[in-house]
Amino acid sequence: MSISAAEDDSGSEIHIPADIDWHMLDKSKFFFLGGALFSGVSAALYPIVVLKTRQQVASTQVSCFKMCFTIMKYEGFRGFYRGFGTSLMGTIPARSLYMGALEVTKSSVGTATVSLGYSDTSATAISNAAAGLSSAMAAQLVWTPIDVVSQRLMVQGYNDVNSSKNVNNVNFCRYRNGFDAFRKILYADGPKGLYRGFGISILTYAPSNAVWWASYSVAHKFIWSGIGCSLCKKDESGFRPESKAFVAVQGVSAAMASGVSALITMPLDTIKTRLQVLDREENGIRKPSSVPQTVRNLVQGGGLAACYRGLGPRWASMAMSATTMIMTYEFLKRLSTKTREPLTT
Repeated sequence: MSISAAEDDSGSEIHIPADIDWHMLDKSKFFFLGGALFSGVSAALYPIVVLKTRQQVASTQVSCFKMCFTIMKYEGFRGFYRGFGTSLMGTIPARSLYMGALEVTKSSVGTATVSLGYSDTSATAISNAAAGLSSAMAAQLVWTPIDVVSQRLMVQGYNDVNSSKNVNNVNFCRYRNGFDAFRKILYADGPKGLYRGFGISILTYAPSNAVWWASYSVAHKFIWSGIGCSLCKKDESGFRPESKAFVAVQGVSAAMASGVSALITMPLDTIKTRLQVLDREENGIRKPSSVPQTVRNLVQGGGLAACYRGLGPRWASMAMSATTMIMTYEFLKRLSTKTREPLTT
């Protein structure tokens, strides 16, 4: 499905690069290059994820500046990359599942919705939402255990700057590295310990991805239909955007979609993080917290506002991640096409 917009009443179309469907991709190149490109993106954005995670497990609200200062003072720059090795190991298989499910679903649902008579805008939004939903569910099969391990490493040794309490006094464990954490969690809680929060992860990421991809497609079309002509050069066949304008519209659309998604799903993300990281003590025995206990403790500690701790870093992380992701993703798809014909409408 391609995107086109009309200029006023002239009927002249804006021609932008057409979407690349699943059958048009060289799969081996797509997954190999995707793993390399997205690993680089993950490395660049990882410090913000650490900052967001520590804010979510703090007993009270802590500013981003104060959190950054504390990490740098007591742990140095290395503190911003705690658990990164473990996270990177999971990025490639998780991203592969994500991208595969995304493209297959988008292509099949898009074809079905068009055949049912939906408009181009509606069909694109529906197929993108379905693709975001299915890709998030597929990726969580790999990502939840990685998330549990990497987040525990992120908060290890972290002192709550407002209460002088060490976050680890709720789970007692010290981990040398990701393999050690994996082994200890598996020994203490069995396989279910690695999938702690899997249900709420699905409830968080699946709707978040569905909302993001649907919002992105709508924002993308809205921008081109609204101000597209001012971003294009006219030739004999109509209006064609410059490459810089096309990238800029992608970035703005991604940031807009991230804002909507972050606001809607932030409370679930905070509950998920605390559920995966924090334990409770009962008669001297460490036990995982349940979802109701996690919610109760969170609300008692800071009310509804506590559910939005880390919103700033999460929004920034999602916006930057989404912007780089969508541009990297579109670039990746064009690198991975089987043919080299111009991909224009």
